[in-house]
Amino acid sequence: MNVNNDVDQHLLHQFSCLGTTDKDDLIKQLQRLLAGSQLNEATAAFFLDMNNWNLQAAVCSYFDYESPFKLPCMTLLCDSTIGDGESVPPNTKFQKSWRIQNSGTETWPNGVRLQHSAGTPLGDCMKVPVPSLAPKETIEISVTLTSPEDLGVHQSKWRMITPAGSYFGDSIWVIINVSECGTLAVTQQLHQLSTSQSNDVQMS
Repeated sequence: MNVNNDVDQHLLHQFSCLGTTDKDDLIKQLQRLLAGSQLNEATAAFFLDMNNWNLQAAVCSYFDYESPFKLPCMTLLCDSTIGDGESVPPNTKFQKSWRIQNSGTETWPNGVRLQHSAGTPLGDCMKVPVPSLAPKETIEISVTLTSPEDLGVHQSKWRMITPAGSYFGDSIWVIINVSECGTLAVTQQLHQLSTSQSNDVQMS
């Protein structure tokens, strides 16, 4: 298999000649070799175990199973939450929603999720399960976040991730300004109230 574009062959040869039998060491070596793939320990252990803890074989298996060309595709269509960029008071819950699309040609596997990947953690919610979407199908996903105590601008990065631990699709950013005078949560509550009243009128 040709992995010249992804792995330094000299580096791969060096690692394969180490002859270590320490599984933790092998996991770290595989993660180092595949640094650009965001490979977690559990996934590294899976590929090593599947190949009898042979490092070079595990690398080849990884590219067979998790080639970037085979990863799911996701396109961020729009941020559907009002008040994006407005100020939020400290320690305040607020909601962010986005419309996304499976922009690929294959149905997403079961178990994909939207996961916090970098930046400021906003509350305890770090991942959100996402249904398996068929090609070109869209969905709106929402996450309830909590603004931090520290005042100022905070950025939080979210990515779609496969059950095997590989990120895919567009990056999703949450950017808020934490301020004592913030109104985002109130604005969202008023919007939800007006939307609810509007629906009641339409139904009557």
